[in-house]
Order: sequence, then structure tokens, then C-alpha cells
Amino acid sequence: MSGSTVDSDDSYDDGLIQLDRAAITLRRYHFPSGTSKVIPLSAIRGYRAEPLGLLDRFRIWGTSDLRHWLPLDIQRPLRTTLITLDVMGIRWPSPAFTPADPAKFRELLDELWAG
Repeated sequence: MSGSTVDSDDSYDDGLIQLDRAAITLRRYHFPSGTSKVIPLSAIRGYRAEPLGLLDRFRIWGTSDLRHWLPLDIQRPLRTTLITLDVMGIRWPSPAFTPADPAKFRELLDELWAG
């Protein structure tokens, strides 16, 4: 799970985050069960990408500010970018995650929305 893989032109999977034409799957999302959260692309209104801050960098699972919820990711201290989703029907906390390859993830997400 250390590196990202792009399985084809229309999917991204780094072991913890999967993006395809239908949905974003956040593995190890729910606490304490570790089950996945599947978010249909049609439910996503937008996203914000920002540098990973100090509070979230060492937040391995959960939330430090009640604004967003992070799935379990023991590699998070090594990540650089926090992606926070704006999802219809979810007021707080917003799903957030740290892709292994944020540039590839954002590029594909933007392409899927445009198409």
C-alpha cells in the first residue's frame, strides 16, 4: 500500500482509496469496525484539496476538529495533501482522506466529473 496504482485510464486505487466511474471507496473508514464507505460520484458536490496540516498529519483515524473524518491510514504522516469532500446529505463531519498520489487522484476525479 505504499505506492499508488492507476489500474486503467478511468480508475485509481492506492489500497486505501479507490476511485472509478461510479464512486469513491474509502477503505477502513468506519470506527471501530474498519468497514469501507462508498460515496457515489453523483452525491459529491465538490472537493477541497489542501496541504496536510500538522493536526491531521498525525491523526491516524477519526477527527481532530469535528469538521472532517479521516479513515484509518498509518501512512498519513508521510502524505502531503488532504482531500475533503462536499457530499450531499452529509453536514459534518465531511469525509476526508490523503491519497498516496494526490495529483493522479485529482486529475482522474476532474476527468470523471467533466465526462
